[in-house]
Amino acid sequence: MNFEDWGLVPYDVALRKQEDLFNRKVEQKLLSQGEISEDFIVCTHPHVYTLGKHGKASNLLANDDFLKKIGASFYHINRGGDITYHGPGQIVGYPSLDIDSLNLTLRTYIESIEESVIQLMDDYNIKCERLKGATGVWIDAHTSHARKICAIGVKASRGITMHGFALNVNTDLTYFNYINPCGFTDKGATSMKHELGREFDTSVVAKQLFDKFVSIIS
Repeated sequence: MNFEDWGLVPYDVALRKQEDLFNRKVEQKLLSQGEISEDFIVCTHPHVYTLGKHGKASNLLANDDFLKKIGASFYHINRGGDITYHGPGQIVGYPSLDIDSLNLTLRTYIESIEESVIQLMDDYNIKCERLKGATGVWIDAHTSHARKICAIGVKASRGITMHGFALNVNTDLTYFNYINPCGFTDKGATSMKHELGREFDTSVVAKQLFDKFVSIIS
């Protein structure tokens, strides 16, 4: 599997790159044109909110003028899930895979991402878990203090994946105040920095997460 870091990239640019890669791989699979590459792409976006195809626009609590004031953009896209935030200090991952060739269903693929994050956070002494009915990775999931450290929203067609996950490392959590994260009004967001009180090298964390993911799906 290839590890690729796109660095800091505007959301619309990354989306076009993803779509091009996705479309090429779907066509390659339909035409049986050899082995499809496995690409684990990471990047960081300037401040942006994205809403999944079945999400509710009402979960964005800010109007256009306020978005301009805080320097954020907004996109309604074709992934699963509701609304989330991307921004500096966050690792956004876009695995581009043929899950059929990996003997994964869409559900087990998502669970593999979750498990990768859970195991990596455990290495940092951050205890995370799943929350039934709420995709992603949580801390204190079954309490009134439930908070999400990693959001997941993916799309797959003919077994080819796009979109992915967002892991909060050094993320400015105030940007989550302007949405109902993932559609929840009673749950918050957190980050590695918030939990442990120090900053982390996102490039190091991204590579560690890649290694966990490869180990889990192998």
